[in-house]
Amino acid sequence: MVPFAGYAMPLQYADGIMAEHRHVREHAGLFDVSHMGQVRLLARSGGVEETALALERLVPADILSLKNGRQRYTQFTNAQGGILDDLMVARLDDALILVVNAACKAQDIELLQNELGECLVEPLEERALLALQGPEAELALATLAPDVKEMAFMDVRELDVDGASCVISRSGYTGEDGFEISVPAMDASRIARALLKHPSVKPIGLGARDSLRLEAGLCLYGADIDENTTPVEAALEWSIQKTRRKGGKREGGFPGADVILGQLENGVTHRRVGLLPEGRAPVRHDAPLYADATFEDSIGRVTSGAFGPTLEAPVAMGYVAVSHAAPDTALFAELRGRAVPATVKALPFVPARFKR
Repeated sequence: MVPFAGYAMPLQYADGIMAEHRHVREHAGLFDVSHMGQVRLLARSGGVEETALALERLVPADILSLKNGRQRYTQFTNAQGGILDDLMVARLDDALILVVNAACKAQDIELLQNELGECLVEPLEERALLALQGPEAELALATLAPDVKEMAFMDVRELDVDGASCVISRSGYTGEDGFEISVPAMDASRIARALLKHPSVKPIGLGARDSLRLEAGLCLYGADIDENTTPVEAALEWSIQKTRRKGGKREGGFPGADVILGQLENGVTHRRVGLLPEGRAPVRHDAPLYADATFEDSIGRVTSGAFGPTLEAPVAMGYVAVSHAAPDTALFAELRGRAVPATVKALPFVPARFKR
């Protein structure tokens, strides 16, 4: 057990990080992610369209077009275009349901309450969150909630799971097919134990969660993205729909829009990329990156690094000057004073296996 964002979290169970990682890729793993923040957003008057337009004042995504029963990824931005947090937004009937990062949830809720006076901001403190991830996740969850078989990637439904009313999204943080299950806290232990009875499912800790998301090329807030990083620099511009871009129906209107839309038009000086270091030793967070082995020409730094059990090799992500951001570009990382050759690699390292 380790401290994480004010919570005690399991780093690993008896099988260890490598075995847990492989089990998720091959079968299904259950994560307790109840430390994440869950928030319901409702218009004080009017409908969900008013709520969506209000939220668009804080995020660069098109929330208005989000259909009922669907979910979208976006970011809270600041006046400089930096990322205050990244989050998931789901539309469920007359409400928007937000899932935010644990370390940022207090400031996120304060931001929503201060900026969206026309909305009721309801922290869902009495709900836990379980993530069931892997190619056999549907098989396991369908034993308790058969209707999940009909869900596709980023679908959201309110379903009965073993007698508890749950909000389920077909999404996750591993690159595998799977589900995130928002469940009343009083039912969380019972439902977790019911899922763990399935022969495909094992409990998975924080260590494997990190290596899985890194192989999937997914950002960790506070490491790969932060308040000094824009969505364009982070290679997240795919999450900004045309309606919010220059010339769109609702162009801009979010914090830092001038910076972010300018970068979409004119480019950036550095970008997040995937990196494959040579050898077996992982290159970790904050390791400097260089154009050559002399350590004279610094071109960036590593933001996440670990051993990738699926690739059986170290993997990393980091920011490099755009002149060195093309796939197959040769770089060098500094590891304990030694120059380690590394190659820029297109993300993800492991292809996603979502159910489309």
